[in-house]
Amino acid sequence: MRLLGTLDRNLLRASLDDIGADGWLLYDFHGLNPVASRMLDMGGMATRRIFVWLPREGDLVAIAHRIELQPLKSFPGRVIPYARHQELHDALRGVIQGRRVAMEISPDDAVPYLDRIPSGVVQLLTRLGAMVVPSASLVTRFAATWSAGELDDHIHAAEVLARVAKDALLGAVTLGGTGLRETELQAQVIAAMKAGGLVTNAPPIVGFGVNSANPHYEPIAGSDAELVGGDVILIDLWGGRSRDTVFADQTWMGFAGERVPDEVDRVWRTVRDARDAAVSFLRRTYSEGKRVAGFELDRAARTLISEAGYGDAFVHRTGHSIDHDLHGSGPHLDDYETHDDRILMSGIGFSVEPGVYLHGRFGVRSEINVHLSGDEVQVTPREIQRDLIHAGREG
Repeated sequence: MRLLGTLDRNLLRASLDDIGADGWLLYDFHGLNPVASRMLDMGGMATRRIFVWLPREGDLVAIAHRIELQPLKSFPGRVIPYARHQELHDALRGVIQGRRVAMEISPDDAVPYLDRIPSGVVQLLTRLGAMVVPSASLVTRFAATWSAGELDDHIHAAEVLARVAKDALLGAVTLGGTGLRETELQAQVIAAMKAGGLVTNAPPIVGFGVNSANPHYEPIAGSDAELVGGDVILIDLWGGRSRDTVFADQTWMGFAGERVPDEVDRVWRTVRDARDAAVSFLRRTYSEGKRVAGFELDRAARTLISEAGYGDAFVHRTGHSIDHDLHGSGPHLDDYETHDDRILMSGIGFSVEPGVYLHGRFGVRSEINVHLSGDEVQVTPREIQRDLIHAGREG
């Protein structure tokens, strides 16, 4: 019960007041809800339904199956065991009847990363007398924020990833036309990350030439591309000190050749400037004490790319939340795939990664990470990419 054990009840009360709710009801079943998994930290997936009530006033209450009570030994509140379905319904009715209950729902599935509760659960709670309302701001404030230790882990990982990516690209750009394959460079990156003390949950993306225009490309041995002179090179890598902490997530770009073609350079500069425009907008508004929503940063980046004539080639959001999940449950920088109007609060982190993808030709993405702390906007890694890495020049 890691996060529940340090729960600030005064902050919870104020947060519930903001949304007009009587309490926050966490629900999980087989790991369906990463928000509940993060808050409860039960050491494994619940194989039976579990509900935990975090009220504005009164004791915390856990409603859990009798065969899964062991993880609740340290629960800082009252535990109601159940076995039969009627026992579960009676327990829930006693806790939530007549109350406004915040849960991970998103009307019309507007933000899928918030829409974690099955419709049948919402129907059940409604039948038992609850009014279910979205818990969006609670998720941001309590589940998506980083601890001081997690921030330290992230900063360390960010510097390792930057070094690994730059070294890999510098090696690759001098080998254009010598037969280096995408999976070979991918293996080099994985080995370097391991040597740097990092773990990951999936292999990095390495794309040469036309494959760099596929945002979620996965190189496969035997069908992966061979690097040739004139290829754009994309490396997207992520990792952390352990799988139980906050990762860093970056994308770096290179070019296999002595001189970068004008169009490639123009696209790179457009993407880089869009990345910087989003961060500049955030710094300016955040330092003035104004509320900033995720969609506003997406607009800042997307406007610049559209004005440069590449709007149709920017086919994903500008950034995603990062918490214990690489694509976390906090606010995303998105006014494209969704309209994410959640406020960017102190303590959270996210990626900033605009891209331009010219199908069948090449693509460019630049990805950095941001953490908010007090009035500080901290960008990682310490030195972000300013220029394409190409033969004879460091980026």
